[in-house]
Amino acid sequence: MLYAAKFGVSRASRKYNRPRSYIYFWRKRWDGTLSSLACQSRRPHHHPNAHSPEEIALIQRMHRRNPNLGMIELWCRLRKRGYTRCPESLYRVMRKLGMFPPPKKKEKRKPKPYEQMDHPGQRIQIDVKVVPLRCLANPEERLFQYTAIDEYSRLRYLGAYPEQSTYSSADFLRRAVAWFKRRGVTVECVQTDNGFEFTNRFARGHGNMSTLFEATAASLGIRHKLIRPYTPRHNGKVERSHREDQKLFYDSHRFFSLADFGTQLAAHQSRTNNRPMRPLGWLSPRQKLKAFLP
Repeated sequence: MLYAAKFGVSRASRKYNRPRSYIYFWRKRWDGTLSSLACQSRRPHHHPNAHSPEEIALIQRMHRRNPNLGMIELWCRLRKRGYTRCPESLYRVMRKLGMFPPPKKKEKRKPKPYEQMDHPGQRIQIDVKVVPLRCLANPEERLFQYTAIDEYSRLRYLGAYPEQSTYSSADFLRRAVAWFKRRGVTVECVQTDNGFEFTNRFARGHGNMSTLFEATAASLGIRHKLIRPYTPRHNGKVERSHREDQKLFYDSHRFFSLADFGTQLAAHQSRTNNRPMRPLGWLSPRQKLKAFLP
């Protein structure tokens, strides 16, 4: 702008390689200050289809008389008084005029501090993972992986089953308790989600009936703890281990039968129990357990 004011628009156009209309546009806006060259809003000042002042006054008057009326019902009453706009136009005008109540502010969730375990077996998380269909040689077969993980040492016991039921869950619990006991760990509590293979908590008409899994846990003297519904993060250790199983095991393996699945799963269990983990100070679950036990 300073160069154009001193040497003319044509010379400024040749020097800065800009059309003269461009320079005329900015020179018309320029008043000698940098603030006049700032980008301005391109929003139009008026629109041919905008609400007229009479229509806005009618909307304000009707809303003032009926503050608790819904928008659609208000629109129907406005139409009886000559209002010809669609509900979407009425919504935009009412929103612009601030006639809608402000949205309620959601309370920020305060996470509870995690309860750290003091010794192995204090709490065991149990869950079921469905084997992906692409891993099965027989497309009509269904296989399931039961997982029990100790929260203190992250030591895992895996089981292969052909069905996901309370009978499979009870059998897995007995096997898991015996497996941990052989390694010097006494299971005190098991934590599961609210699936029907574990509890009848949300079964219609059977909420007071205990499942075979719950009866087995009671007979073994083990406390059964249920997590909050629809909150898998409360069973986070076993859920995280299932994600690792998908990445390290199921994405690269194929199973031809239940026996073959059980054999490969046992090898995967041994491999994961000997793998160092950052939460354990780069110790493996077996080393963590060995460091605690006498």
